[in-house]
Amino acid sequence: MNGLISITHFSIQGNQLVAEGVLNGTVTRDGTPTEISQNVTLPVISADPSCSLVNLVLGPLHLNVLGLVIDLNQVVLNITAVPGAGNLLGNLLCAVANLLNGGSPLSTLLTQLQTLLNQILAAL
Repeated sequence: MNGLISITHFSIQGNQLVAEGVLNGTVTRDGTPTEISQNVTLPVISADPSCSLVNLVLGPLHLNVLGLVIDLNQVVLNITAVPGAGNLLGNLLCAVANLLNGGSPLSTLLTQLQTLLNQILAAL
């Protein structure tokens, strides 16, 4: 199989953003090439589904407590939850973090994303 997928638009099926288009190509079977043209629907997935939970940056610290001197250089703490199969704590913390964001429901976000992607596609 050798071919090219031309995406014509984006849509939502269930709670999944999908790209719809046409696959044009050539399939060679037993040495005989056959041209094909087929409508396709492909799920659009995120490359980084992780959720940033904490990003704490402390500048250099200098403490002098009754003669005990503590010097600490810059400290950077990043805590990230990674959801997915078998990642119980990552799934739970991402869900809680998204609830606390006060953002739009998933269907509204998917609709906004679909609209933006279709506008970009139309401008190309």
